[in-house]
Amino acid sequence: MQKNIKVKVMVFGTFDGVHPGHLDFFKQAKKLAENAFLTVSIARDKNVIKIKREKPILNEKERLNLLKKIEIIDKVVLSGIKNHIPHIAAEKPAIIALGYDQKDYVRNLKKDLKNKGILVKIVRLKPYKQTVYKNHLLNKKR
Repeated sequence: MQKNIKVKVMVFGTFDGVHPGHLDFFKQAKKLAENAFLTVSIARDKNVIKIKREKPILNEKERLNLLKKIEIIDKVVLSGIKNHIPHIAAEKPAIIALGYDQKDYVRNLKKDLKNKGILVKIVRLKPYKQTVYKNHLLNKKR
């Protein structure tokens, strides 16, 4: 494989503030391919409320702008509002990296993407101090 061909790796999350666990998550995702291009998909405010049953501290635009400042990330996008498949299809990732605790809309992700003609490798990443670096735990300390 030529060195200049980028392998698209995509991750998803709320990223309501960035902590060392998030940075480790991005590093793990980037290491999945020798020449990885990391795209981070930010959960929309409506979906955060639906999944976590609470409003994020930072709105989706603030979270997007925060992640754009992180050097290891190559691209930041907003997720879909009603359907997550089209925005994934638009990015055409070769690899999707999921956090150890991401379960909500990913149960049928591989099948849903395959039905749209998108073949992707899905990898589950390891936790980083999971009892410390979780936003809901960090927010309790604030």
